[in-house]
Parts: sequence; structure tokens; C-alpha cells
Amino acid sequence: MKNDMKKIIYLLTLTLGMSLAACSNDTIPVQPEKPEPEKPVEPDSEPETPAGAKLPVLHVEGRYLKNEKGEIINLHGFTQTYSPFFNNNAWGNYDVQACLRYNKSMVDGIVAAGWKFNFVRMHLDPYWSDDPSMQSVRYEGHERFSETRFRKYLEELFVPIAEYFISKGMYVVMRPPGVCPADAPYQGIEIGDSYQQFLLKVWDIVSQHPKLKNNMDVMFELANEPVRIKGTDGTYGSSGDGHFKNLQLYFQAIVDKIRTNCHNIVWVPGLSYQSSYAGYAIHRIEGENIGFAVHCYPGWYGSDAEEDSGEGIGSSTGGGYEAFQRGWDAQVGPVAAFAPIMVTEIDWAPKKYDATWGKSITGTAGAEGFGANFKYIADNSGNVSWLFFTTRSHELAAFKDVPGEPGNYTFLNDPEACPWAMYHWFKEYADGIVVNGELEKLELMGQEGNLRLQMGGTNYLKVKAVYSDGTVRMVTAEATVNSSDTNVLKVEQAAKLVAVAPGEATVTVTYQSAAGVSKQLTLQVTVISPFSLTADVFNPSIWEKGTFDENTRLLVTGQYGFGGWQYDNGLDLSGYKTVTVELGNDNESSVSFRLFDKNNYWSEPATYDFGSSRKIVVELNNMKDKNGGKIDPSHLYIAGFWSTGGKPIVIANVSLAN
Repeated sequence: MKNDMKKIIYLLTLTLGMSLAACSNDTIPVQPEKPEPEKPVEPDSEPETPAGAKLPVLHVEGRYLKNEKGEIINLHGFTQTYSPFFNNNAWGNYDVQACLRYNKSMVDGIVAAGWKFNFVRMHLDPYWSDDPSMQSVRYEGHERFSETRFRKYLEELFVPIAEYFISKGMYVVMRPPGVCPADAPYQGIEIGDSYQQFLLKVWDIVSQHPKLKNNMDVMFELANEPVRIKGTDGTYGSSGDGHFKNLQLYFQAIVDKIRTNCHNIVWVPGLSYQSSYAGYAIHRIEGENIGFAVHCYPGWYGSDAEEDSGEGIGSSTGGGYEAFQRGWDAQVGPVAAFAPIMVTEIDWAPKKYDATWGKSITGTAGAEGFGANFKYIADNSGNVSWLFFTTRSHELAAFKDVPGEPGNYTFLNDPEACPWAMYHWFKEYADGIVVNGELEKLELMGQEGNLRLQMGGTNYLKVKAVYSDGTVRMVTAEATVNSSDTNVLKVEQAAKLVAVAPGEATVTVTYQSAAGVSKQLTLQVTVISPFSLTADVFNPSIWEKGTFDENTRLLVTGQYGFGGWQYDNGLDLSGYKTVTVELGNDNESSVSFRLFDKNNYWSEPATYDFGSSRKIVVELNNMKDKNGGKIDPSHLYIAGFWSTGGKPIVIANVSLAN
């Protein structure tokens, strides 16, 4: 089980009874120290000149993290936290020197083991900043926060260990003590709450420290795992426009506080345990050197998982690569379009090991599994840094690059678990991939024959390069993909094909190997009507289970069910005037035709009741929901038929006119 995550992990009370894999169930012996007086401490005087970076200076430029040469940089790292609970109780009684000795030895061991890490996520653990004289609470970090202790241990512990990482060639990403409050007595966070005040204080202190201020080797992750925020309508949530409007204000205040002191790179979290970001595309964080800190676990974003990770935002069903990519594009894609991404929590391993938070397999890029598909998505995005999330530094230090035997694998050498995969992937990132053979051909994984897409639909090409020495590489991110007619078919990031209008288009895929050998292939794509009545695109079970026969065009919905079409990229009908819908039989089940401009079935649609008629005409530029709100025809996500269920609905025709 994951050893350093979520609100449960930082519950370092004496009543902790949770079982953690590979960790002791014993409570942490907290030896009380004499309480220090809670009085303001004057900050050290600021240097006249900014702290000098010892590593290549990084900055944010557009959607990328870049160095001074203008080269795109994606970092790969691990985590370290500083509670004795997660470090084999290697120190006690707030022994700074013992903590430094242990964690420096872990860093040395990790480097010696051959791990190619170039950044670390450093948890400024509340063990050091919580006032031990106060009663233990649910949310360690802010409720018992002692400014005096935080300043003391920032100076004596966290800055020295950060300097040690930097001396080993690793950038440092600091995150504040503890986690965001979400459960009772809290419902989430809200503007002006005690947690925001805590973050403002922490980052004001950190960003003024003379060894951290303007030291571009050090970055700041503003908070860990916000879940819900109180929105403009007074409700707590994680996806609504009003929630992101307030989230922007919440973190903008913290960014502004930091910017009064320094210009270090900051990483902004999203909602729903750092999985929800789409609203930031509208409500943007303003300023320089800003990226987004994302978490990603099996089951999230539609990815494959053996077991639900327990946050209520994923499942164990998954859908292989394409579902994962679509989920990522929906939530992370909107911010990845204009800012760099840093995945600050991710892991996976087969459930049988019970050694990670996420339960899944590495799998195969473009097919089943979690790990390989995540790497593929990150590589295709081109602006994603990521890490190995673990609190067990001793296991990383003990890693041996010796293959395990099938049937006798361990957590550390099983190719389906994250340590083995990450160790070798990070080496490839650092050292490059050596291919000895000559490029022979290109293939589109999983694609046979021509492609047929519904208008408003999408398809992700998966490009493989096959070499004469038997090497096979996924080269989608390196290939050039073009459409012969962008009015019919567009090509977006990650070789994503978007069907724009009915017609034909030829897709050309070109790839050149490092040796200069170029290969090309083509794919014919037919874009069909957005309201095609064929079983491959018409879904009778968007809500409740229904049936559809494409030969008779007969739909039977479930009780109060909905069948129709879904457009994962949003269907643009703004160039059309009307859609006409005709039934081939009498309405016996209160049938209505509905159109949604939000990718959420429970949002308010435009609704057109057939009543006693067999025909309705929708004026696309005059669509409104039941509250009078305008439905935008430029991005429709769901359209189709609602009924009370159980009675046949014959769909005679659905047609567009302009």
C-alpha cells in the first residue's frame, strides 16, 4: 500500500491503526520536547542579489519547461519525506542530525544503485512543524502549525537536505506540510479559510529564505491534493465553473504572495486529489513560471486498474489506452495546452504485492495496462515531468538491475510493477535509446484497413517503427501526421484525429529515424454523419440499459433511459441551421430529443418533446435549457432520445440543414 499519500498517510497520531504494506504497524513514539514559545521570528535579512543556481537554470516558456539554451526539459525523479514513521524510525525526538545522516545515506545509495533521477519532491513533513504540545488532530500540517518550529527546521533540516540533493544534480520541488482538509469537520477548502492562511504563511516564509529565494534549483508545489472547494454558488465540488473560479482566486493569492518575494517556478494543484484541471483553461492562474502539479493512479482518467484506489474518482474497469488518453485529454489536456505538467504522484504494481497505492500492471503502450500507457501519453504530450512516488527510499537504494525469473518475481524486479519499469525508462530518458538496426517500416498499432469516423468523433493513431534488428518502438510523438483535408479531418496533439465534417481524407504518417532513414504510410478516413444510425456509433445505453437494431432502426431505452450519440471531442454544428428528427411510429413512451453542450449527462440539455407528433425541428442557434440558458451548438457532447422506457421507438430520420 502506498506509504505517503492522501489524508490518511499524514495522520501521525498515536492511535494510528492502519495496516501499511512493508511498514510497521507500531505507532510512532513521539517524545515530547519542551514546547517552544509561539512568538514571531524575524526573517533573516535578504541578500542584495538572488541566490545563484548550481544546476542549469530552468524556466517556463509557453507549455514547456526549458533551460537557458531554449531546450525542452522534462524531469524524472522520486519523493522523500521526513517523518521517522516512513523511514524505519531511523531517528527520534526531533534529532536533526540523525535525520540528515539517514536521508543523505539514502540519497547516496539511490545514486549508487544507478537510478537516473534529476529531481526530488521534498515533503516539508509536519512532523517538524506541528506543535507536539497540542492535541493530535485529523489534519496534521495546518491545525497544529508552529511558525517558530517551521522556521527552525526549514533552516536546520530542509534547506541543508535540499542543498545536498542539488549537489547530486537534482532539482528540488518543495511541498507544504500535510494535506488539504476535505473530511469532517471540513467539507473542503474555501477562499479565506484557515488552510489558505496557512499556505500563505508557509510560502511567504519559504520564498523569503535567502538560500531559496530566486534559487531556480528549487521549485514550489503549492498544496497537496485539494479535493473540493466552496464554489460561487455556495456548494462544495471539484468540477463546476464556479468551483474553478474560486480555485483560481484561492491559489492566485498564494502565487501573488510568492511573487512579491521571488520568481521560483511554482506548480499549481487541481481539485479531486489533483486529477481535475479543465476549469483552469478558463480561469487561468496569472503570472510567470507557472506549471501544474498532477497526480495519476490506476483507475483515474479511465485507465486500467485491478482495484479501485479508493478516492471515488476512478474504478477498476478501465478501458486500455484510448479511454486513458481521452480521460487525460479531458482533465489534464486543457492545461497541458498552455503550461508544463509535473506528475508529483504516480505508482502501480500488481495487486498481489500490496506494495503501491495503485493496483495495475505496466502492460503495453497502446493496449492494456497502466504504466506503459501513462508513459506513452506523457511522451506524446511532450511537456510532462514525472516521478516514482515512494516513501521507501531504502528499497530504491537496495535496487539491483538483475532481471527476475518468471514465476518467481518480486516487487522490485517484476516488469509489471513500477520499480523495474521506471528504473529502465528513466535510464533511457537520461542516456537515450540505442537502436542498431535500420528502420524497415511503419505500422499503425491496432488499425486494419481504412478508418470510419463519426463527425465529432476522434481516433488516436499509434505509430510503431520496426527495425531490422527486431527492435520495435512507439514513435507517435516523433512522427509527423497530416490530413489531406482539414475541413473534413483535423490532426491534433498525440496523433489525435478529429472528425470535423462528412467527407473523405487521406492521413499521411512520416517518421525519420536517428540514422536519417525515412518511412511513410497512409490511411484513408471516411467521416460519416454525426447522427448515423449504425450500431458502431449509436449507443442505446447512455443512461440505463437499452437496445438498438440498426436494420429496423428500432430503439428501446431502459426505464427513464437515454440512447443516442456521444462526441468526445465536442460536435460543432454552428455552421448548420436546423436538425430535423422524425419517428417512424407513434410516441408511446413520452419520447423527447435532447442535446447537451456539456460532457455530462446530468447537465441541463435542450429538450424537444414529440408529444403526439412524429417530427420535431431543432433551431440550432436558438437552443435553450429548461431554465432559459443557451445551449451552444459549437460544442455538443451528447444527443439522442429520452423515454420512459420499454416501448419501441422507430427512428426514421435525423438530418442536418444549413
